[in-house]
Amino acid sequence: MDFKEYQKLAHRTSKMVKIGEDYIYPVLGLTGESGELANKVKKIFRDDKGILTDARKADIKHELGDMLWYIAEICTCLGVEFEDVAQENIKMLASRLERNKITGSGDNR
Repeated sequence: MDFKEYQKLAHRTSKMVKIGEDYIYPVLGLTGESGELANKVKKIFRDDKGILTDARKADIKHELGDMLWYIAEICTCLGVEFEDVAQENIKMLASRLERNKITGSGDNR
């Protein structure tokens, strides 16, 4: 499956709640899912003594899937191709690597 197909299939399952602009609901959903991901990682240290168990890994994988869905839906709401977002990101990272700017801060490094 490629990003284009994923975006199309993911959108078929969308039940958008109208909150102003269409992209607002999935942005809020992505924020919630990223919090759930952080909570799963936190529990590795709180409950599992820092050991990543298969069960925790499965939980994290699930949350990453939820985040992927929201990212695809944000792209759809904005009228951009998920694949284009991924390609542009890889180009940016390659440029940073080439210029030895992988570390540091700022969007335009």
